[in-house]
Amino acid sequence: MPLSRRKFLKASLLSATTGAAGLISLIYMGHLETDDVDVVQIDVHLPRLSPAFEGYRLAQISDIHMGTGMTADKLATIADLTNQQQPDLITITGDFVTHGSVAALGPMLIEPLREFAAPDGVVGVLGNHDFWTDAAAVRRILEQSDVLDVSNGVTTVHRDGESLHIAGVDTLWYHQDRLDLVLDQLPDEGAAILLAHEPDFADISGPTGRFDLQLSGHTHGGQINLPLVGPPFLPPHGKKYPLGQYQVGGMIQYTNRGVGTVGPPLRINCRPEVTLFTLHARGI
Repeated sequence: MPLSRRKFLKASLLSATTGAAGLISLIYMGHLETDDVDVVQIDVHLPRLSPAFEGYRLAQISDIHMGTGMTADKLATIADLTNQQQPDLITITGDFVTHGSVAALGPMLIEPLREFAAPDGVVGVLGNHDFWTDAAAVRRILEQSDVLDVSNGVTTVHRDGESLHIAGVDTLWYHQDRLDLVLDQLPDEGAAILLAHEPDFADISGPTGRFDLQLSGHTHGGQINLPLVGPPFLPPHGKKYPLGQYQVGGMIQYTNRGVGTVGPPLRINCRPEVTLFTLHARGI
């Protein structure tokens, strides 16, 4: 039976309203939420942390993915927001790029990365996308940006004769992680924090009993996080600890939601994140 004129107009209005709502939602998800960076503040107690480091502030960002939704201006804004938190140290846990020519992306990364500033500097590790593109070229960008690459290595911060160790491993996805080399370089005393791009590396690092905190990214928190369902898609090596804080044996593991995107530059109920950790010694 053909629709009456009134019913036709009503159906058309409903369709137009639904379409407009969908368009508004798409604009929100693609532009507002991807630009609305959430500063997450977390207090963590590390059993081996010296009282000399009580209140130490460590910032983390992850998954910049320059070129797929991220721009130099956006990253500079994130750098300014991070610096406003007055961290003692800034960490970046991989995936500086997504794909394409790293040479072309270099100028978009170097200047804003240089704007990140903390008394104890900026340290980072590479992620799987950095290896998919050109790991050597990404390492050169970090060197030019004054970001210390601690992949499969260790650097140490000193306070009043006490030590805080910041270690890192290369990407698990490409089997570039060499935790054995890290443990060989890591002193027996002092709290140790591990940067590992893929969060599920915690099942390898945690049982060693040497790390107090692991910082990871990789999952983007799923990028889409549905109520009652959670993230419908998570990458390999990011399914067990997809977002937020976990306890893995005696080690705390934290997965940052990242600041960039892959695929469609959209986020739903999953804002980009700068995490600020305040470290506390046992009993303080």
